[in-house]
Amino acid sequence: MSTPSPRRSGRDKLRVERRDLPAGPEWEIVQPRCGRRRREDIEEVEAMVEAGETEIARDELVWLLSECPDFLEGHVQLGLIALEEEDPKLARGHFGRAYELCCRALDAAGGPQPLPYALAGNKPFFEAAKGLVHCLLDTGRRKTAREVCDRIRPLDPSDPLGIQRLVAR
Repeated sequence: MSTPSPRRSGRDKLRVERRDLPAGPEWEIVQPRCGRRRREDIEEVEAMVEAGETEIARDELVWLLSECPDFLEGHVQLGLIALEEEDPKLARGHFGRAYELCCRALDAAGGPQPLPYALAGNKPFFEAAKGLVHCLLDTGRRKTAREVCDRIRPLDPSDPLGIQRLVAR
């Protein structure tokens, strides 16, 4: 018989918060507490990858995600490593997980807009979406890639990462 996992409070979940800015309200994805505590860890992982220590970085990321499954940057980094290793299916899994987590948080918040890439908390979401679209196109899933683009287009119409152009090719 399995024991139930403890319920996480709203502060321990990935969530979306309103930011009242001079130009008007905007929304930002906020990592769970466990993810916010791992900022230094992800910087170390990025340094490992730059130094060519990909295997060590991958092991560190897997460990970080075992401690904090909603850690968006961990999923994005594992997706990038998988792309570098020419494994688009594995990359799609990691990018897709980060994208899915954010979509769930957005849906739970009622689908707020805008969600600009310029806000730091939103960057991993859009990076995951771009990686996901790339992988979907690479694996012949153009219709699903277009659906991802349709979902994110109204969140930040400026599309600073050029995600919409990927499906236009």
